[in-house]
Amino acid sequence: MSMQRCCPPATIAEGDFEPAAALLKALADPYRLRILATLAGSPDDVCVCDFTGALPLNQPTVSHHLRILREAELVTSERRGTWVYYRLAPGAEARIEAALTPIFSPKIPLHA
Repeated sequence: MSMQRCCPPATIAEGDFEPAAALLKALADPYRLRILATLAGSPDDVCVCDFTGALPLNQPTVSHHLRILREAELVTSERRGTWVYYRLAPGAEARIEAALTPIFSPKIPLHA
């Protein structure tokens, strides 16, 4: 028995959205977005102590957010003595843009 339709069938996008979903999941937190915005706007590397001092989060939680961004290859880090400094990873902005393009691009393959 087939389901009665309310309208003509929609054309459904095809493609592998897993990489975009993984990247967007890493972005899907307001504190991680604040960290990225800070790094994108900073001419210098930013010490983890700056994030710990400015965000209403404890140090382990800040480190957790930075680890997620590092694993998503959106930020890089460098240890200098006892402190770790962060910067936006090369190509991070392009990767985020590329993750969104298949969602809104009219050039994606469609399946009726």
